[in-house]
Amino acid sequence: MKAVILAAGFGRRMGEKPKGLLKVGGREIIYRNMKLMEENGVDEFIIVTNRQYEGNFKDFLKKSGFKGKVLVNEDPERGNGYSLHIAKEHVDGKFVLLMSDHIFSKEFLEAAITREGAIIDGNPEFVDIREATKVKVENGSVADIGKGLEEWDGVDTGFFILDENIFRVAEELVTKKERVGMSDIVRKAKLKVSYISGLFWMDIDTPEDLKRARHFLIRNSIKGAGDGFISRYFNRKISTRISELLVERITPNQMTVITFAMGILSAFVVFFSPSLGGVLYQISSILDGVDGEIARASMRTSRFGGYLDSIMDRYVDFAFLLSLAVVHGGATSFWIWTLLAIFGSFMVSYSTERYKAAYGKDVYKRIPKMRYLIGKRDERIFLTMIMILAGWVYALFVVLALITHLRVLATIYLIKKNMED
Repeated sequence: MKAVILAAGFGRRMGEKPKGLLKVGGREIIYRNMKLMEENGVDEFIIVTNRQYEGNFKDFLKKSGFKGKVLVNEDPERGNGYSLHIAKEHVDGKFVLLMSDHIFSKEFLEAAITREGAIIDGNPEFVDIREATKVKVENGSVADIGKGLEEWDGVDTGFFILDENIFRVAEELVTKKERVGMSDIVRKAKLKVSYISGLFWMDIDTPEDLKRARHFLIRNSIKGAGDGFISRYFNRKISTRISELLVERITPNQMTVITFAMGILSAFVVFFSPSLGGVLYQISSILDGVDGEIARASMRTSRFGGYLDSIMDRYVDFAFLLSLAVVHGGATSFWIWTLLAIFGSFMVSYSTERYKAAYGKDVYKRIPKMRYLIGKRDERIFLTMIMILAGWVYALFVVLALITHLRVLATIYLIKKNMED
């Protein structure tokens, strides 16, 4: 199936830039939509733009690797309906039509691509209703469409599932009118309506819209199931704000290295000030969520990225706990608890990663009760900071040893129980 993307506007409210190529969350708007559509069966893209931006979109296609072509609307003032008309010789059968300046969530696109006709939102949550194009529906089809409708049943999302019959309507209109908008074609064709509500989509018209979209994408990039209590209710409150600032300035792997450096720094600082080292260790834990948030928001997740992050986390934990133990010193019993705490910290991660290797699934998604076991890394690091600040270093290693090994035993029990169920 093909997709036609209308991108002939001049983006005057966005500094005369092609809005589809503006980056939101580290990726071009058009890239996001094309990538998600490609994952859902779209194998070729037709981008209709104006002469001024023709080179921009051709360069984008070349760099991104998507299969497609760029068509030029020599008279973009004739409207986006005229842009659709230009694509008529390049599309046959069923196809997707969307606006280049609309951003859609993965869930929206997965749902929309299985529907028919005009996709409208009966309860829009993320758009300004005053600026939205409203749709009046009668007998399951578009009766009227426009921004000024006083009575309406939904809002146009800028996403359509059409077939080649739409071009007959477009051609009829462009031969009669100088300016033809998509609203004119939709109204004339009385397109069938499909409702989608409660899923994210936005029309990007202003810099403020970009900020709102970025905010949503970062908030929607939180890992969720694998987070511990501290991450859910404390770390993520801070890390997501950092991610919003950095997502278009830094890569996930660069952030992983920065976080690693902060963690190693905390281990060295322990030799001079255990309390400050503990605080820096907690800061590294907060930053540890940023690389994943940036990766998911910018569609740059990779197996290597997750692997690298996991390896570096283990080095940081070992370096910090060992440094703390060396500074504190103590009797043989202290070193036994220290070794048990360090080994247990490694085993918590190993017990879940080994499950994924053995069963090919995320244990937190497969066994929801795993989420409520205490002793995840974020919880251990926060506990470490608090107990160092209180001066309870010996007790810290005892507690870490107990909770990590008990967690591993509980993990084994839950996995075994799940297999029996």
